[in-house]
Amino acid sequence: MLDIKWIRDNLTEVIERLSTRGADFSYLKDVVAKDEERRSLIAEVEKLKAERNLTSKEIGLLAKKGVDTEPIKERVREIGEKIKSDDDKITEIDLYIKEALLNTPNVPSLETPVGFDDKDNVEVYQWGEPKQFDFEIKDHAELGEKLGILDFQRAAKITGTRFVIDRGLGARLERSLIQFMMELHAEDHGYTEIMPPYIVNEASMYATGQFPKFKEDAYKVEATDGAWYLNPTAEVPTINMYRDEIIDGDLLPLKFVSFTTAFRSEAGSAGRDTKGILRQHQFNKVELIKFTKPEDSYKELEKMLKNSEKVLQLLKLPYRVVTLSTGDLGFSMAKTYDIEVWVPSQNTYREIGSISNAEDYQARRGNIRFKRTKDAKTEYVHTLNGSGLAVGRTMIAIMENYQNADGTITVPDVLVQYMHTTVIK
Repeated sequence: MLDIKWIRDNLTEVIERLSTRGADFSYLKDVVAKDEERRSLIAEVEKLKAERNLTSKEIGLLAKKGVDTEPIKERVREIGEKIKSDDDKITEIDLYIKEALLNTPNVPSLETPVGFDDKDNVEVYQWGEPKQFDFEIKDHAELGEKLGILDFQRAAKITGTRFVIDRGLGARLERSLIQFMMELHAEDHGYTEIMPPYIVNEASMYATGQFPKFKEDAYKVEATDGAWYLNPTAEVPTINMYRDEIIDGDLLPLKFVSFTTAFRSEAGSAGRDTKGILRQHQFNKVELIKFTKPEDSYKELEKMLKNSEKVLQLLKLPYRVVTLSTGDLGFSMAKTYDIEVWVPSQNTYREIGSISNAEDYQARRGNIRFKRTKDAKTEYVHTLNGSGLAVGRTMIAIMENYQNADGTITVPDVLVQYMHTTVIK
């Protein structure tokens, strides 16, 4: 959530920078006007309360002198009614401002390139050379079905479309990738492993920015003590570990690597990537999360990017890094890098992970603060999240880039110790 004081002090700049997302944010002028009205009402209420207190004291003194106090009592009643009326207006304005700010995305950083959509994303660099095949290649779906390691038909029978059953070495490949990624980030990169709940409450979804904007995309679970939702990404439960807490500044940065199965309705992607496992309703993901001091967050963002890239480098998969344009930027993020892996069957790079800095946007929504010293005032942390990586999409890249002419798949060297085989056949 954006700071209303910062909006008030920088209204023109805020609207201009937000407008690069491709929408109209002029309504923030009304929000600021309402905030001015709110502050005036608060000042008025304080004056009225002071007058009521003073007048109430006079009633007792005058009563002792035998003076008729009814006119003064009437004035006290009028003041009380006015205070209640103003308090009701303040509550109404508070709700208006809160609703407006909850639906307002983060302001893009000054480093984020201005653009309309993903066509305006800026390539930063490439790593590795795409393999040249001397035979007709297959896509991962065809490879998986012919090898008997991906079963789409039975998954559709069990649940519906956009689900899959991993079988045999397909299941082992996915499990191996999860273990490989978790160990790499924990042992080599210094992240603390966690496996959070797969179900989150409504407050958690609001804190990270999924709600209210994307509420219709969430999978709701009926619960006896309020609404629950299936986790759409490990970012949600991991960020919310520190909701409404004050962190000791000496502990920052806090670094977590989190594994979850994620669930998304993909409501806005009808007809896109329906073949295979590129875009599914249920998928496994390893996520990197950081809580940092404000001055350190962009330095930590670059480190997180390198941590995620290391997965693909060890797997020897070609990829590129792009900076998302303002028009393609996620709702809660100020700056995002996408890592895109080479997919031979599509002859292009496809997103396999995003590395993002939300600055203090999520921290304000979730009330996550820190203190530099025991006696220092509280400040909002900066939150970062990054894919470390999307497991299913990493499977796609391995299957297609490591396929052989006979339809088998060579196992990448770093996975042999987990797979206990050098080839999937």
